[in-house]
Amino acid sequence: MITVGESTWQNYKETKHSKPLPLKGIRVLEVCTLLLGPSGPGFLSRLGAEVIKCEMPPLGDTLRSLVPFGYWFREDQPTSLIRPNPNKYWLGLDLHKPEGQKLFLELAAQADIIEENLRPGVMERWNIGYRQIREINPRIIYISKTGFGQWGQYARENRPSNDGAAQAMSGYAWMSRFPGQPPLKNRLYICDSYGALLGEVAVLAALHYRDRTGKGQYIELSQSETIMRTMSWVWPYQQITGKTAMPAGNRDVSICPADTFRCADDTFVAIAAPDTEEFRGLCTAMGRPELADDPRFKDHLTRLQEENATEILGIIAEWARTRTAEEIEGLADKYGFVASRVYTIKDVLENEHSRERGFVKELDDPLIGEFLDYEFPVMMTRTPPRVLWTVRPVGFDNEYVLTHILGKTESEIRQLYERGAVGKWAEIRGRRPPPDWDGKAGLIMVRPE
Repeated sequence: MITVGESTWQNYKETKHSKPLPLKGIRVLEVCTLLLGPSGPGFLSRLGAEVIKCEMPPLGDTLRSLVPFGYWFREDQPTSLIRPNPNKYWLGLDLHKPEGQKLFLELAAQADIIEENLRPGVMERWNIGYRQIREINPRIIYISKTGFGQWGQYARENRPSNDGAAQAMSGYAWMSRFPGQPPLKNRLYICDSYGALLGEVAVLAALHYRDRTGKGQYIELSQSETIMRTMSWVWPYQQITGKTAMPAGNRDVSICPADTFRCADDTFVAIAAPDTEEFRGLCTAMGRPELADDPRFKDHLTRLQEENATEILGIIAEWARTRTAEEIEGLADKYGFVASRVYTIKDVLENEHSRERGFVKELDDPLIGEFLDYEFPVMMTRTPPRVLWTVRPVGFDNEYVLTHILGKTESEIRQLYERGAVGKWAEIRGRRPPPDWDGKAGLIMVRPE
């Protein structure tokens, strides 16, 4: 029997590339670096927005230098830039120069959205801040993203930030550890990614508001504040009890049992069974059905009491050490509780479920070749997102932007290069094209001679 979801998925796969993109016709100017800034427009570009990424030539985005272990490039392109920057047009634009600022204003007059994540006040000094832009384009939606916001003590101090600082200041690093251990920075850039996502929620809401009223607006985002949104119960706990919430490792202090356990094969498995029937199923699977009727574990609130939670988690831990993760997953299916082994990245990439759903798939980029990528994690049947191309060298699409969007002539473009208003890549790995580039692959428009 084919479910509605499976039938929809078959049609989705067959027609995806013939369907329109949901944000087609929306133009975004990006003056962003590292991850918090570019990731937001990267969501919009997957959804079909025309995103023009403005980089300072010849070095461009700082992220070009921040590659894993200092050497992990693909065809001389930085792997760190691939996923935050799909489908963008790469413009090498020097905003220190008046001519560069004038070009930006010309683009801004035709734009719907401007996104920047420079320190407070920089865009205003370059004459392209929100107040300057709205004079020429009152419908503009302008978002500024910084570590600590545009005002307040840390903004006045011009304090820099990054993902690690945001994890530290928000309390996220304090909570992300085992009891008695030092604070733990999440190795993934969770504050960058989550902050960027919340920023785009605001941008899309502002677009909807503009559709109804015709009015643009300014949006301000503090990275350290956005990640606090994930810390759901911590603040009320502090306010009600007067106690600071303490770290608990992998244990969920709101669900019992819910923790990660070491298995007989030295892999790990996450187990959860808060519901009455789930817990009874887990007890049966362990060969201890009587535990489900034990007064200490009779209901969820009783199990959550510290002494009882410690006892039942210890019992589960002892049992898990006698089984492999695969065996526990099988018992979970049979008896109706939640269990999943902890996957490595290799496991995720090779997972049949992810491949069957098309979430992990091979993409073929004309500049960097074939590579594994993940799809946008939400399926849209009428306007499916997609990746058309990925990372490009600094200034790679200058001619396309200047000619197709701004209508510049060959002579005008030549003068802009001569004056340094626009530029291209430095001959440095991470900035330049692949060593064997033929001068055309990946270009939308070949530069006029």
